[in-house]
Amino acid sequence: MTEGWDTREYDRDFAFVSAYGAELLDWLNPQPGETVLDLGCGTGELAAKIAGTGATVIGIDSDPAMIEAARQRLPGADIRVADAHDFTVEQPVDAVFSNAALHWMPSSVEVLGCVSDALRGGGRFIAEMGATGNVAAITGAVDQACREAGLPERSWPWVFPSPAQYAAMLEDAGFEIRELDFRDRPTRLTGDDGLVRWLQMFAGGVLADVPPEVLARGAEIARPQLWRDGAWWADYRRLRFRAIKVS
Repeated sequence: MTEGWDTREYDRDFAFVSAYGAELLDWLNPQPGETVLDLGCGTGELAAKIAGTGATVIGIDSDPAMIEAARQRLPGADIRVADAHDFTVEQPVDAVFSNAALHWMPSSVEVLGCVSDALRGGGRFIAEMGATGNVAAITGAVDQACREAGLPERSWPWVFPSPAQYAAMLEDAGFEIRELDFRDRPTRLTGDDGLVRWLQMFAGGVLADVPPEVLARGAEIARPQLWRDGAWWADYRRLRFRAIKVS
């Protein structure tokens, strides 16, 4: 996961992350008395919705600013700074939930091992993440702009597996897949500078040495593909799944 988030801007201008994730709660279907671990809980908006069903929530995120915002939203809840590649829980949980976070975690095998260890037998793992081809038009445009400026191509911070790749890893980790959905989900960004602000929010560390004019050139390259109906549209591709721990 990345660090150094501006949590106020995240909640204000990128609320679509949690808004789309709210649909995933139907797959989770949390029940009163259950314990649900929210992996990559961010500012805690979805964790609060889970808690509102009567379930107990444990929130985990690697970014201290996100965790502080989540603690303010969920006072008294178990909200922890932790690395998703190496976390434990005191007692097995009924479900693990993750929205728009797994693609920030470079070693999927390690993460899935921790998730499996955290779940009780028969527990469920419900998640949505970026998948193969996610934001390819955005990153391709920035890479081209960097080449034109004599800068190296970026080492982007995400892992976007194919459905087949991730399904195999889930099964190797002891999960049985009950539902899996892979789709294009173009996502509207806010403002005429929405694409550049998206890059600054989600890839700011990678782009720290890139001058503003090069980012502007990247937006110019991307415009024919990603600007329509008076707005920028990020070329998201999402993988959503529901899996059960069987071993």
